[in-house]
Amino acid sequence: MTIVENPTIIVTGGVDTHSEFHVAAAIDANGGVLGVETFDTTTHGYRELVAWLAGFGTVGLVGVEGTGSYGAGLTRHLVGKGIAVVEVDRPNRQARHRAGKSDSVDAIAAARAALTGTATGLPKSRTGKIEAIRVLTVARRSAGDEWISIINQMRHIVFCAPDEIRARFLDLSPIKLARTCAVLRPRRSSDDIVRFTTLSTLRELGRRALFVREQKERLNTEMRPLINEFAPALIELNGVDYDTAAKLLIAAGDNPHRIRSEAAWAHLCGVAPIPASSGKTQRHRLNRGGNRQANSAIYRIMLTRMANDERTRTYIARRSTEGKTMGEIARMLKRYIAREVYKTLPTTI
Repeated sequence: MTIVENPTIIVTGGVDTHSEFHVAAAIDANGGVLGVETFDTTTHGYRELVAWLAGFGTVGLVGVEGTGSYGAGLTRHLVGKGIAVVEVDRPNRQARHRAGKSDSVDAIAAARAALTGTATGLPKSRTGKIEAIRVLTVARRSAGDEWISIINQMRHIVFCAPDEIRARFLDLSPIKLARTCAVLRPRRSSDDIVRFTTLSTLRELGRRALFVREQKERLNTEMRPLINEFAPALIELNGVDYDTAAKLLIAAGDNPHRIRSEAAWAHLCGVAPIPASSGKTQRHRLNRGGNRQANSAIYRIMLTRMANDERTRTYIARRSTEGKTMGEIARMLKRYIAREVYKTLPTTI
């Protein structure tokens, strides 16, 4: 059926994203469903999706689920076309249990969440230096994990090896163990096949470990100038290294102005205390939401300051005399750190 565009109708779209296709829904200003359709996750598919939505009227807003994963490409395309996009969370589990689950239902729910204002989060633009830092960080993290895995394998092999090999390698540091094993030249012997196999395996693991370590250093060399250029004030904060700075910048995104206030940033980092009062009991509890990578970065900054910053130690002592527990003091410190970090974010408004 041919769709005739009606410019008097304001259309709100919703998209349930997947790796190979997206399911889109279009609704009118009253929440009535105008149509549901499936599109490929290609540039041509994105164009068809936009044209399909525009066929019902003027596209006012599109709610996209997973703007940072499967919906990243579509989000960039929509924003490039000048269409407003909001990020939609996963549908409520209780509502899904009552109404059932399908791609069409999820797409309609995304559109209605955008229409009613339930979904208000602006997606990251993913078009600048922060996206480059994020990509490098993904590779750095996997290289670090692989380094740990390889060293643990080498430790286990050494621990279970014959006494001669065990005595030679047991107490070496990780980097010395990798370097020593990488230059081994074991001689094949029919009398002791276990010794030859153990040493040759340690050599291969040592070479692999050094390769991963060198790869991580190359990625660091590419990432650090980007952080220095994009957020020089952040890297100068007490307790902030390149790893924690990268996590915080990735959480903010290339368009940190989407974070409307310092309190919103604290919620994004999961350090804003959540009210948990009841009756005469007035208290707050730990926030278990937010970006957990940013939360861990702030936690690492706090630990560094606890160990090295005199101002932080004085604050802890004062709060302790007031009867605060260490857990409560830690939550306060993380909140203060989030406020300090927010002031250093680029283009903050």
